[in-house]
Amino acid sequence: MFFDFGGTLFSYRRVGGGSGRLIVDAVARLGVAPDPARIGPAYRDATRGAYQAVQAQPYYLHRDLFADNWRRFALGLGVEPSAEWIDWLIDTQRDLVTESFELREDCVATLGKLRASGLHVAIVSNIDDDYLEPMIARADLADLLDDWTSSEEAASCKPHSAIYHFACAKAGCAPEDVLFVGDSPEQDIAGARAVGMTTALLREPDAAPPGSGVGAAGEPHHEIATLGEVLRLALE
Repeated sequence: MFFDFGGTLFSYRRVGGGSGRLIVDAVARLGVAPDPARIGPAYRDATRGAYQAVQAQPYYLHRDLFADNWRRFALGLGVEPSAEWIDWLIDTQRDLVTESFELREDCVATLGKLRASGLHVAIVSNIDDDYLEPMIARADLADLLDDWTSSEEAASCKPHSAIYHFACAKAGCAPEDVLFVGDSPEQDIAGARAVGMTTALLREPDAAPPGSGVGAAGEPHHEIATLGEVLRLALE
């Protein structure tokens, strides 16, 4: 059993109130008037542009992706951002996520039952180590997992195939033996299915994962509304 992390084992809805407060603070530091009619579209365009820029790359650091996102955002508001502003945002964003995320209510019970059944349980996440390692520690997930893989460790980002094969090598299994659970049709499902894994898409209404709509979406073998539903797929 391989799980994506962000948006799958925890919801982006429950991360310190989301990115709204951070965006407000960022705009204030830029000295731009807080006009929602400009800020919302500028942020959405910046995010889409940043993900499109790395779509064809087999690997990138997310720190660089986030820096590009924030720079595009500032430029969309008519301001050339300083390096200090971008660095502050990257550090603040990381602290916000790593210190305030909350696992889904059925996460611990689900992982525990899967491990108890004898299945190999792992996380395969598109994120840098300075996010993934402290988040696993803060949530006390180490004892519920056999291993975990970041895109930084694998030097590969989903949906490109190397990260899936890297995780399989750690688990000592073939892709055909894996059920991969994720929330992104473009990043999780498309890549996992392409290497031969069975896939389950966790859908959360009105909580689109980062990078949504960029790249080809994969068609999942299964769709679930709660994390606990994977027990039916994996154990029955």
